[in-house]
Parts: sequence; structure tokens; C-alpha cells
Amino acid sequence: MKTLIGTYECKVDAKGRLMLPTTLKKQLGSLEGGFVLKRSVFQPCLELFPMTEWDKMMLKINKLNRFVKKNNDFIRRFTAGVRMVEIDATGRLLIPKDLVVFASIEKDIVLNSAINIVEIWDKGCYENAIENAMDDFADLAEEVMGNLNDDEDGIS
Repeated sequence: MKTLIGTYECKVDAKGRLMLPTTLKKQLGSLEGGFVLKRSVFQPCLELFPMTEWDKMMLKINKLNRFVKKNNDFIRRFTAGVRMVEIDATGRLLIPKDLVVFASIEKDIVLNSAINIVEIWDKGCYENAIENAMDDFADLAEEVMGNLNDDEDGIS
């Protein structure tokens, strides 16, 4: 899958529908099979998986032994609230009410591309998450990426 790029601000209507920005819609348009929308594991946001990416994730999760309680508990929590969704002919996506509540989505939202998925955030929650992480980001970047330099292009 190609990498999704961009951060977009938009609005959700009273029914939980959002109009996807044209640039993002074009990136997602080449993807077939619909999408899966789910709660994020680590943040109060939603994650929109193209079906191809969801299938890859399910292949990994299906390798877990369900007779190990932790694995079974993880699977239940990971898949809680999962929904198959589609982008309608006008480019809108409907967010189910329970997921709107989980992510504290009001009206203004941020769609943040996260490599192969799109995060859907309430705008205030997104800004708080970004602002609160600023102090730790340099240390996090060094810890996560500091020892990687396996590309021939010289980019670390």
C-alpha cells in the first residue's frame, strides 16, 4: 500500500457524517473493498483502516492462541466497536454514534494520516495530544528511530 499523506481539518454533521477532503479522498479512492473503523488502542481517537490493511492486521491477530487468556482479552478489546464503513457517492463517511462518543467528537475534527491508516480526532483532543507530546518528542524520536540507518540513501 502507498503511504497516506496529510492532516486535514473538517466538520462532522449532527448525524455523524463527515465529508472527506478531496486530496484525502483521491488517496483513498484507489483502494477497493471498503474500510474498517475502530477505536484506537492508545489514544482517544478512531482509526480508519483500508480493508487491505485491516486484512493484514487480522492475519497477525489470528496467529494469537485464543486459549491464552491475555490473547483472548486483547482480541476482544482490539475489536470492540469495529465497524465496516464505506464512503458514499458524495464522499461522506458515517461515524457510528458509539464511536463518536468514544472519541469525544463534537463538530470540528482532524483527519491525520498515519502511514497506512487515517486517525479521526476531535480537533481539541488532537491539539492537546500534539501539544502534550511536544516536550517528549525529541527523546521519543531518538529512542524509536535513533539506531536506524539501514537505507542506502543516507537518510536516517
